[in-house]
Amino acid sequence: MPVLEIADLTKQFVAPDGSITRVLDVPQFSLGEGEQVALEGASGSGKTTLLHVIAGILQADGGSVSIGGRQMLSLTEPKRDWLRASSIGYVFQTFNLLQGYTALENVLLAMAFGRGIDASLARSLLKRVGLADRMAYRPRQLSVGQQQRVAVARALANRPRLVLADEPTGNLDARHASEVLELIRSICREHHAALLLVSHDREMLKRFDRVVPLAQLNRALAPAVKEPQR
Repeated sequence: MPVLEIADLTKQFVAPDGSITRVLDVPQFSLGEGEQVALEGASGSGKTTLLHVIAGILQADGGSVSIGGRQMLSLTEPKRDWLRASSIGYVFQTFNLLQGYTALENVLLAMAFGRGIDASLARSLLKRVGLADRMAYRPRQLSVGQQQRVAVARALANRPRLVLADEPTGNLDARHASEVLELIRSICREHHAALLLVSHDREMLKRFDRVVPLAQLNRALAPAVKEPQR
């Protein structure tokens, strides 16, 4: 059974003037256990919207998203929250760390909403990402690269089956971007988690054996076909 399976997924937004923009129209996509896939797409092409729909943060207009055999879209909001917390790790481009809490507390809070607090595992993850001496630091006391490492540890705190990474190296210089990408991939391999990463950075994409252009996956990006004039 695939870790992630998408079928006939659609999402559109209505503008203030009433016009409708179709953002997602994905006929089929799947991801197996331990598989690592990169989606390539330009800014504004719907990459973040797709990840948000997969994670149950946004509701789709139609179709299905299955996480380990469970249908995300048909669940109530509390059950979607639980499935996301227990089965999905999300590395946000903007980190989304809680500023009033330490690095360790950010990881522990993620655990509290998922499979339960495991302080030993939380510390182990922060050590694994190179923050053994920064656990008591708050985000504002950390560099951008260190904040991203906390975000990676938090995303893996509940031993997710699926990790979603939204331009995870977009705010980093080349050296730190390479380090963070390899960190995400290696920890996913260790935990046998599937990884779906979206990016427009060609250097990052070169590291993946399987790269899928979003325009190939998403029919919403296909150019409109003009009717012939009569």
